[in-house]
Amino acid sequence: MASLLGKTLFEISGQGPAPMKDYFYLQITKTDVIWRWWKISLRSECTKPGELMESHTDYLEDSLLQSQVRVVFGPRILQHTLGLCEGHFDYLERLPRRLLLRIMTYLDLEDITRLGQTCRSFRKLCDSDEFWEHALRAHYNAVPDEMEALANELGWKTIFFTSKLQLQKQISRRRQRSEEQHCQEINDSPIPSLSYVTENDRGDWTVLE
Repeated sequence: MASLLGKTLFEISGQGPAPMKDYFYLQITKTDVIWRWWKISLRSECTKPGELMESHTDYLEDSLLQSQVRVVFGPRILQHTLGLCEGHFDYLERLPRRLLLRIMTYLDLEDITRLGQTCRSFRKLCDSDEFWEHALRAHYNAVPDEMEALANELGWKTIFFTSKLQLQKQISRRRQRSEEQHCQEINDSPIPSLSYVTENDRGDWTVLE
């Protein structure tokens, strides 16, 4: 599971709360905590950015830096960074997207709802067309072409929660609209004139007057 962890476990940047104008950057790697800051001054003098780097253990004991992180990024971010430095990693969130989608297709709908409430990234994933397409294909041995076309038009999640009877009606209406459009295109297409069909155009035919 350790292979799922990249070099950077977490990073965030932003401007401090008003009236502060300085910018800050926080990075948590596998071994260190990196804190950078840029002083924003109305004067023309140029100041170099500051940087502090310390181990996870030192960060857990550094109440001053923790206080700065809380002020700039809020208590939720502070607790998240402390958890990372204590070794509390969310491996599920770090799984490849394709594998996550595969696992999610085995969950009940109630579990999908709960999973979508855990964090923003899972909420987006649980509400994505990509997931609902996987879920629909898992319920059918083969998705008919007409259903797939309707899903691309209305959304896979909409199709998943539509009854079979309603799907049949919508597919029938879509097929009828397609046929009507095709007939309209035929009626609107110009009829080629036969006045100037030459010998080269139709075998041995001559010019038709």
